[in-house]
Amino acid sequence: MTTSGTADHGLRLIPFHGLRYVPERVGSLAAVTSPPYDVVVRPDGVDHLESADPHNIVRLILPQAGTPAARNEQAARTLRDWLAEGILSADPEPALYVYEQRRAGLLQRGVIGALALSTADAGIVLPHEDVMPDVVTDRAGLMRATSANLEPLLLTYRGDDPAAGAAAVVERTAQHPPLLSTTTEDGFQHRLWAITDPAELAAVTADLSHRQALIADGHHRWATYLRLQEEHGSPTAWDFGLVLLVDTARYPLQVRAIHRMLRRLPVADALAAVAGHFRVRPVDGPLPLALDALADAAERGNAFLLAGDGAFHLVTDPDLALLDRTVRHDRPEAWRRLDATVLHATLLDALWHVPDAPDQITYIHDAASTVAMAERHGGTAVLLHPVREEVVRDLARQGVTMPRKSTSFGPKPATGLVLRGLG
Repeated sequence: MTTSGTADHGLRLIPFHGLRYVPERVGSLAAVTSPPYDVVVRPDGVDHLESADPHNIVRLILPQAGTPAARNEQAARTLRDWLAEGILSADPEPALYVYEQRRAGLLQRGVIGALALSTADAGIVLPHEDVMPDVVTDRAGLMRATSANLEPLLLTYRGDDPAAGAAAVVERTAQHPPLLSTTTEDGFQHRLWAITDPAELAAVTADLSHRQALIADGHHRWATYLRLQEEHGSPTAWDFGLVLLVDTARYPLQVRAIHRMLRRLPVADALAAVAGHFRVRPVDGPLPLALDALADAAERGNAFLLAGDGAFHLVTDPDLALLDRTVRHDRPEAWRRLDATVLHATLLDALWHVPDAPDQITYIHDAASTVAMAERHGGTAVLLHPVREEVVRDLARQGVTMPRKSTSFGPKPATGLVLRGLG
């Protein structure tokens, strides 16, 4: 996407001295990486990553201690120790970084840099989801304590000419030997290159200066960047935040749903509450087959798949009068029809009376993990079908945010390949 404004009203991406693991000081680069902090969802997720290598990045992004203050101080102390011990080291030259992810026919490349911050009303960086203040507070405490951006956000923009500007720089750079190459346990190969040549940096800067971006992943961290910028005043290093920018005209992202696990609502109670308001019918498993039924139903309207009791229940065809009463009217019709909107306004609020709080709802990216957790807790897994990217982008352009955790864009950048210090 491009803006209609001048070069002063587009993206400003600047190079920085990347903090990177020193390969000789760790078991392997793959063993020190992690998914983004909010994707580490398996019950043993943190333990699994911590045991992969004593220097795994999860010790910084999800420190384990009894209180938020203790967790933040622990992360800050760990980062100081790793820098002092030479586990992490700053690159000598400021750079933008080309980052590549590849797996089984999927290829994604983008540029990592420090992006000038702007609020949504500036129309440069467009959020598409709401955020929860307590999560922003948590991430702000961590960033404040460590004085670092520990993981890049995923932002998308739409380029035009693949043979010019940033796109051409990315492709040229990827023909050279990389700074690092590693394959993580999910099968993705990751490669990273530094762009330090002034002419190449200038070409990227000029191209991006008239573009706008959509936040694909990292709304809470972007809100955290803005909060900390306000705290520190300007001009400071806090005026910029670490991002990965991907040109989706060249490398379209995958869009997946984020599922809900309702900890305190048994499936039987959930089904009883929707009876008479939605159509409910059993569908055959196993899970992939049930998800196919959900996809088919989602083509025709709102559809949800409930699980957790050993069976699968398809919930469709909401009562239109109920939607009219429960879904707010001051938003575009496309927003009012979103599955996430109907889920939160009609099901969670009106019928199930489940507040959107961490002790009530767990947000999980993987459908099988959601079902397994619901079965363990005696709760309800609510599985959703992904929304299309063009719907997300159109709503964002209108300044309309979707319910939080409505989408999962990917592949997401691995955490731990490059960090940005602010001290």
